[in-house]
Order: sequence, then structure tokens, then C-alpha cells
Amino acid sequence: MCGRYSHLFTWKQLHRLMDLLSWPEAELGARYNVAPTQHGPVVRARPDGSREGAMLRWGLIPHWAKDESIGGRLINARAESVHLKPAFRAAFQRRRCLVPVSGFFEWRAVPGSTRKRAHYIRPRAEELFAFAGLWERWTPPDGAPAPDLETFTILTTDANDAIRPLHDRMPVILPPRAWSAWLDPDLHEADAIRPMLAPAPAESLEIVAVGSRVNSPRHDDPQCIEPVEDHPLTGEQRGFWPDNS
Repeated sequence: MCGRYSHLFTWKQLHRLMDLLSWPEAELGARYNVAPTQHGPVVRARPDGSREGAMLRWGLIPHWAKDESIGGRLINARAESVHLKPAFRAAFQRRRCLVPVSGFFEWRAVPGSTRKRAHYIRPRAEELFAFAGLWERWTPPDGAPAPDLETFTILTTDANDAIRPLHDRMPVILPPRAWSAWLDPDLHEADAIRPMLAPAPAESLEIVAVGSRVNSPRHDDPQCIEPVEDHPLTGEQRGFWPDNS
């Protein structure tokens, strides 16, 4: 799964790296600990085929949902079955997106303890990761005062050899050569799309142990991704599954 990530770039940097035609006027500030239901940048195709950046809420709300609470449970979609699931099927056909991130987090059990140590996974050579994502626009039921809400989810696949000691799933990381095809709204056939959803090469990832500060979404600063010595956790370095509250 993918339950936390960081983005440390600006819209202008994304424009250079991902060929954006437009993006929000508001500045894109560095985030070190993005949690579900918070907003993050995505890249999607415009009707003319160009790319735009947008800020969407993490946790996909299907267009048919009666309320927005389902989004907190749909932060990830399994690549193997995404084309079949009612919550994701329409978005998989027409509303695919890229989720640019600087790195993401996973937690590993500490031997002999119920505690878990956080690890930060970042690109070894590239400037960022581009996760395979889906986006959706949800309109509140009749009479609700809230505006339409745009949300996204991140696709996951089997873990590669580097991630497997931490978790059996990992985000789908798309290489730059696959970005155009993934965003192409005219590409509908699941059999043509699924080959893109394989695990990234293990050697493309760098994994470092980090402290427990990232466990709470209330913390969002450079300390969340600062490497620490990888030793059994004691005292302030206790680590649990992340608190998404």
C-alpha cells in the first residue's frame, strides 16, 4: 500500500520535468508528510492532449457515492483488479493521472516488538517518482451546499525485492517513457494498459530508516525524512503504523 508520501518541488519544476501547459496559481510548497484526505498535486491530460497540474484530495470518491466518507478508504487501488472494481472502473477508462512525489514511506516490524520502524523510499537517480493514479469528480447530492470535489487514488502492485522486506505491496511507479500512454484518454483496453503496472526495478530505489516523527500527520517538516541509524527502537524512536487522523 501507500499511505504517506512527500513532494518537494514547485509547479515550475514540474513544468520542466513533466511538460505542463498549466497549473494552479497558488504556490506549490514543500510537503514532507502528505496523508490521506489531504490535497496533493496530480498531472492529468486536458481535452487537447496537453498536460495540466491540479491539486486534488487524496482518497477517490466515486461519482455515484452518496457522501464523501468513502474516499478515506479508497486511497489505493490494486492494479490487478482496478479495471473491474465499480469504484475505479470508469476512472481507469477515462481519468488516469500521474501523481508526482519525491518519496514515500513504509513501515517495517521491529523483531521481538509490536513496534514498527518507518522507512523513506526515494528515487536513486531520477528527480521524482510518478505514481500511476486515477482521478474522479464527485458532485454532492441534490441540496448539498458543498461544491464539486476532485479526488485521486494511487495504484499499487506487488512489491519488488527492495520493498518486500517492508511490505508486500508498493505504488506503481511509471517511468517517463510510459507517461504519455498512461495519460492518453483514447487508450481504453485493459490488456494494453496493465503491462505498464509492473513493479519498478529494485535498483531504482533508495531506502533509508527515518524517525517516528512521520507517524503523525500533524508533523510536516524536514525531520520526517531525515535518516536515522537503523537500530532497534527505544524511547523517542518508537514507531507504530501511521496515524492518519
